[in-house]
Amino acid sequence: MIKLIKGGFLTLAILSFAGHSIAHDGPKVPDPSQLNDLFSAFGWDVPNTVVKSEKIRDGLFVFTGVGGNVAANIGADGVLIVDDQIPQMIPKIKAKIVELGGQGIDYVINTHWHFDHADGNLALADSDTVILAQSNSRRMMQSDHLINMVGISYLQPAYPTGALPKVTFDRSLQLHVNGQQIDLLHFGAAHTTGDAAVIFRGSNAVHMGDVYSTQYPFIDAGNGGSMDGMIAFCQAVLGQIDKTTLVIPGHGTVGSYRDLSDYVDMLIEVRKRILAMIDQGANFEAIVAAQVTSDWDAARGDSSLFVNRAYQSLTHRIVDR
Repeated sequence: MIKLIKGGFLTLAILSFAGHSIAHDGPKVPDPSQLNDLFSAFGWDVPNTVVKSEKIRDGLFVFTGVGGNVAANIGADGVLIVDDQIPQMIPKIKAKIVELGGQGIDYVINTHWHFDHADGNLALADSDTVILAQSNSRRMMQSDHLINMVGISYLQPAYPTGALPKVTFDRSLQLHVNGQQIDLLHFGAAHTTGDAAVIFRGSNAVHMGDVYSTQYPFIDAGNGGSMDGMIAFCQAVLGQIDKTTLVIPGHGTVGSYRDLSDYVDMLIEVRKRILAMIDQGANFEAIVAAQVTSDWDAARGDSSLFVNRAYQSLTHRIVDR
């Protein structure tokens, strides 16, 4: 049973969970930061960042700059990219496309609505570029939303009409571009409420957005994300690909089917450990002290944000506003 009590900056949720009634109001949400402060906190030197490209299949590249990884499919039909980082990077992305034999950006698929993956839409507004996204992502782009990253937060403003996706889908959409089938798939809320996996069938590669990362993921628990949703989404993608598929993370290096499978195993085990401690009456501080992610910290780094948001999503629903 869930009873929502709205007030102040958070929605308080009282859940009947694991045999116990547990009330949570969560830690105080940091006051929203300006974008420049956010860039500094992330260590982004936007003016001096160079877009780098990695060819992973014929006609399919991964671009890195600031923000999320960009997949670029360049061919006879034009250029399709998955995610577009931030407005300041769009001229650099376009220059890299020209260097690789393309001309402009014909299609952009947003894997979700977060600024570091979709704010490039602002630089493409009212152009001929066709922007596509899952329906919930377009809805989220139409109003302001607070992204609570625990130590820092950002109030992402609504996009102007020209920067909104022009084509949306609920569960699936199929494109035929540059001689291959491209499937856009949504398996429910995971990292956010509007995630899309983009499978390049001809290239046998999938872009996962921030549902998959080579480090620990950020679960946007205030905007529909959840630990359970992350696991279910990744398991569904594994069912759509094979053991030779290349997996492009939202952040980090290109991996494999095995990498994604191992990531799912990690999520399942961490969820199991957190729930076992909650069932024994442990609070958040005790779970942090228990170092429930210690088996993977050497490979994945700092888990504090991940554990915080995983705990929040497993114990209560927060509406940050």
